[in-house]
Amino acid sequence: MKKAAGLMFLSIVLSACATSDPAIETNSSAQSGEALALSGSISVDGSSTVYPVTEAVAEEFRMEAPDVRVTVGLSGTGGGFKKFCRGEIDVNDASRPIKETEVELCAESNINYEEFTVAYDGLAVIINPENDWVNELTLEELKMMWEPAAQGSITTWNQIRPEWPEETLNLYGPGTASGTFDYFTEAVVGESGDSRGDYTASEDDNVLVQGVANDKYALGFFGLAYYEENADKLKLVAVDGGEGGILPSEETVKNGTYHPLSRPLFIYLNDQALARQEGVAFTQFYLENAGELAGQVGYIAMTDEEYASEMSKLEAFLAEKNAN
Repeated sequence: MKKAAGLMFLSIVLSACATSDPAIETNSSAQSGEALALSGSISVDGSSTVYPVTEAVAEEFRMEAPDVRVTVGLSGTGGGFKKFCRGEIDVNDASRPIKETEVELCAESNINYEEFTVAYDGLAVIINPENDWVNELTLEELKMMWEPAAQGSITTWNQIRPEWPEETLNLYGPGTASGTFDYFTEAVVGESGDSRGDYTASEDDNVLVQGVANDKYALGFFGLAYYEENADKLKLVAVDGGEGGILPSEETVKNGTYHPLSRPLFIYLNDQALARQEGVAFTQFYLENAGELAGQVGYIAMTDEEYASEMSKLEAFLAEKNAN
């Protein structure tokens, strides 16, 4: 892990901050490359997809800075942005970019922020292991299942393909406040962002796992990491985006062949949090360690060059802040 190098870099950054901002101070242990003596708090909420990465980072950070209270919640990307744009939390985990309506909400509350990409993820389309008639689905077939016109109309498997059983199609997916819902719906149904409403919805991916795992005629979707955690209970469906059925994997997500159901994951930082020493420390620690920790919890790390680019964004923000 990059913790030691990261803390050394951080001590340099914070020393520079302290030169022009008395509110940000360093200490002798930080300047010697040891763990920083930090205090304060950092509040995080948002995407259930990004949650495992952030919680892993937070757990490691708590060991490096035990006097900093880091809380990590999960209310969905949209729910998190509502809190973030009201100034109620420091960090929002997001499985999609911020929407224009959320940009406006933040502006109304004078909330300025920075966006950082932290990892990649694929969306998994999953079925029950006893389902022996589905191996892959086209985007058009997924649209048939999930578009608003399907509500109350597309209710059995044989309506998708005549040779499939005349059994009830039971759908499971994230709720409408979820960035995963937004991403899937836009990729599959279209830019309207609308979906049928008569499906079992939950912000808790474990509820979706259990629903599909216990129902032979179910189909659902959520982040690839949750499938990998529960692969013994579920069956993964290949998605044909126009070039044949592709299963999501580290390779297919990174090389873009699992299209269009692969995506970047983000954290959004309130600039006021980045004006505090613990906020800078947490963000820098996150970017230094997200690659390794993302892999440990089932997500796909970016390249070293991509993480370096995100770190440069943080450095540029701090340099501009100090210049002012």
